[in-house]
Amino acid sequence: MLTSHQSGPQTAAPAAPPAPRPRRDGGSQAGSVLAVGFPGPRMERVVQGLVSTGHEVRQAVPGQIGPQLQQAPPDAIVALGARQQGIEVVREVRAAPAGRALPLLVLSKDPAPSEVVDVLQHGADDCLPESADPFELAARIEAKRHRVPVPVESLLLDPRTGLYSRSHFLDELSKELGRPASGRKGGIVAVVAVAEMAALESRLGPRVRREVAERLAGVAEKIGSAWDRFGWDESGHLLILMPGVDEESARRGLQQFASAAAGTRFVVADENVRLTPAIGWQPLTAAPEDPELAVEQALDATAEALSHRDLRPVMYVPSMRGPRHRRHSGIRGVRALLNALSPLVVLLVGVGLPFLVYTQTYRLGFDLGSAMYWVVVAGLIVSALLIIVECLFSLDAPPRPSKPGQPYPPASAVIAAYLPNEAATIVDTVESFLALDYPNHLEVVLAYNTPHPLPVEDTLREMARRDPRLVLMEVQGSTSKAQNVNAAVTRVRGEFVGIFDADHHPAPDSFRRAWHWLSNGYEVVQGHCVIRNGDSSWVAQMVAVEFEAIYAVSHPGRTRLYDFGVFGGSNGFWRTDALARTRMHGSMLTEDIDSTMRALKEGTRFTVDRTLVSRELAPTNLTSLWNQRSRWAQGWLQVSLKHLWQALRSPVFTRRQKLGLLVLLGWRELQPWLTLQMLPVLGYAVWKEGGPADLDWAVPICLLAMMFTLSAGVIQAAFAWRLAIPELKRRRRWFWTYMLLTTVFYTHFKNILARHAALKEALGERQWRVTPRAAAAKAGERA
Repeated sequence: MLTSHQSGPQTAAPAAPPAPRPRRDGGSQAGSVLAVGFPGPRMERVVQGLVSTGHEVRQAVPGQIGPQLQQAPPDAIVALGARQQGIEVVREVRAAPAGRALPLLVLSKDPAPSEVVDVLQHGADDCLPESADPFELAARIEAKRHRVPVPVESLLLDPRTGLYSRSHFLDELSKELGRPASGRKGGIVAVVAVAEMAALESRLGPRVRREVAERLAGVAEKIGSAWDRFGWDESGHLLILMPGVDEESARRGLQQFASAAAGTRFVVADENVRLTPAIGWQPLTAAPEDPELAVEQALDATAEALSHRDLRPVMYVPSMRGPRHRRHSGIRGVRALLNALSPLVVLLVGVGLPFLVYTQTYRLGFDLGSAMYWVVVAGLIVSALLIIVECLFSLDAPPRPSKPGQPYPPASAVIAAYLPNEAATIVDTVESFLALDYPNHLEVVLAYNTPHPLPVEDTLREMARRDPRLVLMEVQGSTSKAQNVNAAVTRVRGEFVGIFDADHHPAPDSFRRAWHWLSNGYEVVQGHCVIRNGDSSWVAQMVAVEFEAIYAVSHPGRTRLYDFGVFGGSNGFWRTDALARTRMHGSMLTEDIDSTMRALKEGTRFTVDRTLVSRELAPTNLTSLWNQRSRWAQGWLQVSLKHLWQALRSPVFTRRQKLGLLVLLGWRELQPWLTLQMLPVLGYAVWKEGGPADLDWAVPICLLAMMFTLSAGVIQAAFAWRLAIPELKRRRRWFWTYMLLTTVFYTHFKNILARHAALKEALGERQWRVTPRAAAAKAGERA
């Protein structure tokens, strides 16, 4: 590249130019110019002419203009080229964000009027002959640099972004809102903010606002949904107007846009970043006639979306503006009473009501109770058979690829923590992550929230000072693990990321093994969670064996049987791009299963590897276990209600996968209520026969079905022992105890939880009760 002091051969040099002429305002010409053209005598004459008039000159060849503009935008561009070459240069300059508003002059050997017209129509500011006097060229440059500026608000489109300015966007919105109600067919106005904007602006300056809005608009245009008009405001919000579209289509389009934007790596101010779009929207049919107020209401919804960072568009509701009203105390009281009486309510709904139906239909001439008897028997057999089939398929789970498909890339671990609950365990957890064996850079991101400062934070800061791989990320305002993970995913630098709870200690080679899957065609791999405090109580011991039945038997068996895996919330590894597109929804009590379903519907490939071990803490008493499993049961129900019907209708899933989803999300929820029908069916049989003494209790098929059902738990425990990791396999007594407990107690305990969770969901009770870990941590240390 020639500098401003280089010159060509003496034979090609023009006569020495006169001294630079002073500007009429007495100042000197000191603008920088990028001269574009191929090297040669013609280009050297242009450069020398520009230098002679006091300009600082850099050179670029066509096809390499963008990098020059990104490194240091000049004050003007002078391009040398004939008709088509000049037009190509104009297109290249105007395609670069930094070149959209720069003065651009094209020099041609002898431009005909038609050539001048073509060049100007394609975006040049001027076109003149190469032979033009250098000072005329300088004057034209200065005229365009110092022309009286037109306020952006007065322009229809912002020349820097190509978007409507805010005032003109409001004008367009006003036209739509001004249509008669009968002629206004749907439509929405939306505002898109970016969760990382404050951090970007503090690091890169206010110029990122317009760049971010422009990048987001580019993603929306590529999707090709029902987008109509885009604008932006000085805060960097992207404004979207979608007239004539129904609300559901608009919601789907906005969701698709959010996922696409979150899964894209953007270059903003020469930095590669991920963005988290937060979208608030307002239907035009419900919007006020004042366009300013309509946009402000959409902004209120955007603020709500920003607090979750889960990519879900949020529709404005009046409660978002002004003080939030607390739930009516009378309603709260009724819900609390029904929740406290849930066992009685479940018996009335699940036993009393069916018994009443069976007896009344019998009086009408229909023996529904006897038919239901066979349904219950068949249901018990099907449940047992599904367990046994999963066990058999778990024996031949696909082996982990022996070699990675690509070299080990940088990786990230995200530990999601609520520090008041995790204070006793978090330091040990972080130390275990910093000791992991991985052949490339492994950053450890602790994404946490805390309502007040804690002494353990000082310890963590000291650890981060000693080891820069540890990144502490306090997520202000977070109320869930999902929000912590969503905030961390835009910060991580690894090509793949492992997600962990704050009590997990992964095996040293876990990230190596995870990459073997992820580099061979999978986007998510779920590992094997192992309990490390089983000695602390009989509850923890039971959970330790149950986890072997889940992670060593059921998950691998289901994955092979139904051709899809499930992310279990912790010790799961995602390709970062897939996690960025999917995020987690904090409103779901099992945000991990919800994220699995949403990712599967997008075609994401999941698998399970029982050799990918991480050790965690189990609840140590029945109260903690009840709270934890109650949340799990209600969360599974939420996922079933939200996703099952959509999944069964989706063309993405094969018949085999749909069968698996029907079992996982449908039969799972039906089975606890079906087993409860044994009571009303038995009561009906006693009523019909005139008393228990007249009932034949020794029905062979019923006894066989009962024995087969009980054997399923025994078989699952045996397979859990067969496939358990060595440290637990030595604890044979634990497996015998679990075999007994699951038959006489634990299976019924989980069924009660499932029915209780259904009642809570019906009442709208979705409070997340955190499982305490302090006592468990001490027990785990003794183990």
